[in-house]
Amino acid sequence: MKNYIILIMVGLVSTQNFKAQDLNAFPVQVKIEQGVIEGNYNTHTGIQTYFGVPFAKPPVGDLRWKAPQPLDKWEGVKETKQFGPRPMQTMVFGDMKSRSNGVSEDCLYLNVWTPAKRDTKNLPVLVYFYGGGNVAGDASEPRYDGESMAKKGMVVVTTNYRLNIFGFLAHPELTKEASYKASGNYGMLDQHAALKWVQKNISVFGGDSSKVTIAGESAGSIGVSAQMASPLSKNLIAGAIGESGAAIHPTMAPVSLEEAENQGAEFVKNAGYSSIVDFRKLSTREVYEIYNESKRFGFPMVIDNYFLPKSLPEIFNAKEQAQVPLLLGWNSAEIPGMAFTQGPYTKEQFTTKVREVYPKKYNEVLKLYPHNTENEVEQSATDLASDRFIVYSTWKWFDLHRKNSDQPVYRYLYSKLRPPLKDQNLASGLAGGTVSKDSNAPKAPEPIGAPHACEIEYCMGNLHLVDDYAWTADDYRTSETMQNFFANFIINGNPNGENLPEWPNADAKDAAPPVMVINTESKSVDAKNDARYLFLDESYKN
Repeated sequence: MKNYIILIMVGLVSTQNFKAQDLNAFPVQVKIEQGVIEGNYNTHTGIQTYFGVPFAKPPVGDLRWKAPQPLDKWEGVKETKQFGPRPMQTMVFGDMKSRSNGVSEDCLYLNVWTPAKRDTKNLPVLVYFYGGGNVAGDASEPRYDGESMAKKGMVVVTTNYRLNIFGFLAHPELTKEASYKASGNYGMLDQHAALKWVQKNISVFGGDSSKVTIAGESAGSIGVSAQMASPLSKNLIAGAIGESGAAIHPTMAPVSLEEAENQGAEFVKNAGYSSIVDFRKLSTREVYEIYNESKRFGFPMVIDNYFLPKSLPEIFNAKEQAQVPLLLGWNSAEIPGMAFTQGPYTKEQFTTKVREVYPKKYNEVLKLYPHNTENEVEQSATDLASDRFIVYSTWKWFDLHRKNSDQPVYRYLYSKLRPPLKDQNLASGLAGGTVSKDSNAPKAPEPIGAPHACEIEYCMGNLHLVDDYAWTADDYRTSETMQNFFANFIINGNPNGENLPEWPNADAKDAAPPVMVINTESKSVDAKNDARYLFLDESYKN
């Protein structure tokens, strides 16, 4: 009896907590193309929210490994007050925090935040793609929350897209059955489908379909670069923001359809199946476990002559990309230097690794990356590891667009050091969040810059939703600056505005283009390290 009473009390508390989330809201309805949806209107913030809005048919059963299909219309009112399930994924990045309703192949849902009143029209629109290496991620993560940006005067959309084997498997049989004679890229086609949904429906939320800026971080930024390049999406956007990443070698560059099909065919064969027909009949659990047991880190994007007809450098050099303003940049310490040195920060270790990696050009590399003192070695190892990981590809995207477009291009370097964690039993993770600290692990070096993904909650104005760090007034000041830069760019195609440092755009012929260093005191400086990227450009032959 006692246990029964406890269960009832727990249930009541849970119900009260769930209702408490909506205490300041009343239901609101809008009619989109497929039918009526009901969200919430928060009387304290003035923001309407519509969570878990379907934008394509569930990609399950016969629709697994097919391009997203248009939704059927529905009768009645569909409630959209809870985040939909996140795409199938394992805990690749244990520091990601989700608010979604479980994990499912049925994951093609998006979320909308809007400040629109009953007669509001023509608001600019932000569509944000999450990061996670195209193997993990979720549009419901608190750091991507759209409320803070919506308060700046825009409609914000975050969208799910399929991941890993469910989103990127190519196979000859899948190519044969597709009307466009290609396979793979399903996650990218999901992003495209979300952009088409925005074009058709955003006006009912007060948005302007001709003022859509796409943005993303890491794999999300890679998605932005690909959508800019895709003939399917390039006319659906008015601006683009990239945070650390582009689909350019060596960072998750697309491969040929033949190579992708060969990888997929080998995978299916190794799993013990002779055809896609049989493989598609497997349960979600079976595909999930087969993929996880393989230890693969996803499948590549594909040059499929449909979503992507050529590599990104070929598309941009031909001026065939979206001709829109671009704002992009990276962080000052994307990845620890030991990812390159594979050992201590000594001159000997650094030079040994440089000789290994660049046997014919090591002298040139050593000139570009100073290494005489331990501090220099740590800085240069961090720079070289970061350049090879994701900085160079982002720089190449910047360089391609400024030289092959008459649209303004703005470049930043995010440099704010994060404050300490509140809980010393935690450690910072790889994807921007936190993980439990390994008590046996050696003490990590003190950070020398801003790591990968740490800027997301700053630029989206969401420090208050990320409770792991002991945020200071300097953090909120940096966030306000970065968010205002981004908001101005989304609203006007230009980050400049009142009470902000002047941010010049980069001229196509400028050998030292301006870079906005974003920190507690943000300022524009001339680029100092582009010789590194020019060397890597020659090395990677893009």
